[in-house]
Amino acid sequence: MPIVVDIDVMLARRKMSVGELAERVGITPANLAVLKNGRAKAVRFATLAALCEALDCQPGDLLRWEAADAPDRVPGRGSP
Repeated sequence: MPIVVDIDVMLARRKMSVGELAERVGITPANLAVLKNGRAKAVRFATLAALCEALDCQPGDLLRWEAADAPDRVPGRGSP
């Protein structure tokens, strides 16, 4: 998936556990693990805002885009 979730990085920087973050954000540790491991299909802006508040960071610190493995594709033009 081209969107990479870097919650682990921020947890390590803040020396915070998954359980503590889940409690601060108000979601279950299991749901946080789904998001953290990149298995989530979507994230609510309210959840993203709560994560940013709890971790004192910006959304770009938690989410980033990586190009797919197809180097010959031009974004927005479909398949060659």
